[in-house]
Amino acid sequence: MVVTGVLAGSGVAHAQAQLTLEQTVGLTLERDERARIADQELRAAEAQTARARAFFFPDVTASGSYTFRGNPGEFQDRNVLTGALTLNVTLLDLRGVPLYRTAALQRDAQRLERVETRRLLAFEAADAYLATLGQQAVVEAAQHRVDYARENLADARGRVAAQLASSNDVTRAELEAATAERELRRAEGDLEASRLALGWLLATEVSGPLAQPDALLSAAVSPAGDPAVLVTEAQARRLDLAAGQNRVQAAHAFAREPLQRWWPTFNLTGQTRYSSEAGISGQNTDWFVGVNAVWLLWDGGERSADRSERLAQAEVSELRLQQQARSVALQVRTALSALERARGTVAQAEAAVVAARRNVEETRTLYKQGLARALEVSDASARLFEAEVALARERYGLALAMLDLRAALGLDPAGQEVRS
Repeated sequence: MVVTGVLAGSGVAHAQAQLTLEQTVGLTLERDERARIADQELRAAEAQTARARAFFFPDVTASGSYTFRGNPGEFQDRNVLTGALTLNVTLLDLRGVPLYRTAALQRDAQRLERVETRRLLAFEAADAYLATLGQQAVVEAAQHRVDYARENLADARGRVAAQLASSNDVTRAELEAATAERELRRAEGDLEASRLALGWLLATEVSGPLAQPDALLSAAVSPAGDPAVLVTEAQARRLDLAAGQNRVQAAHAFAREPLQRWWPTFNLTGQTRYSSEAGISGQNTDWFVGVNAVWLLWDGGERSADRSERLAQAEVSELRLQQQARSVALQVRTALSALERARGTVAQAEAAVVAARRNVEETRTLYKQGLARALEVSDASARLFEAEVALARERYGLALAMLDLRAALGLDPAGQEVRS
């Protein structure tokens, strides 16, 4: 398996197609069960709305019966068939209006939450992708250390053979080579674990190279904008806040339903009936229309209790929405701070890598000239490994900080606005 440190800026070309960040997000949204769960939850909310709407439509019932008489009377038939068609219509029941509005608002909230679930799932996939990239860069740094250790070991053996150094130099070089091999094995194991986690999201095995997210890294070093403006835009854009607002309105609509119980209800009932037996009236068909009125004057206080409970629940929903809006502001400002800090640490890490590489070359040159010890060469190699690992992690941290900012702003991983 060819491994490249894409976060470390490797320019190695690969014939094998690279998995991109955009492909990772797309495959996750297509295959992860949570996206499909959100789809089914929306279907359930739409069904609940349809059920609430059914309250305003009539019920039509058809019934029939067959009767066999073993000993019919003088005016009775032995075989009797009857059928009836009944229509029930609610003329006035004011409870249906707030109940339907509650269901409709809950459906709208679920539609927004479905999109938000998919958005957050996309960021989870992007985070896993970046984690794998970062670990990929660690493997490359560990491979560099192994290469340096092997070269140093060969130099040490040559100098000992030429009686220019003691055998302790070979021992030191062997120790460094063994340490470098151990770190490489450990880094490869961590990379494999990271690939497994990414593959779990994609529902497939990830074994090929990953492409560097150049657009994301470029955006991470660009100015973000005024924090106050970004907070206002985020609070207006975030779909979870919009869904919360719908749920607050649904809670208030649900709290109005007990008030409608003080009004009477009117129902219209109509029925047409047919019987193969004419009966005493001498007619085979019959029909009627009637209006029923029910007015519950006192229910023991149930309406008032339901009203108070639902008002309290609506107030809780409003407070939670306010807290959520404040949380969005905190998320934006925290992400901006982390992004600014990551920019500074990346610059420092890059400078450290340049210095560490120069130190390795200078120390190896001095060692070949007999002016440095094998211990100093091993130490320089270890410092370079640590600097390259730190740079890979800081670059991963910079990209992750950019993703966190986009998540807080209500954007998708590509920085685009999500449509509800």
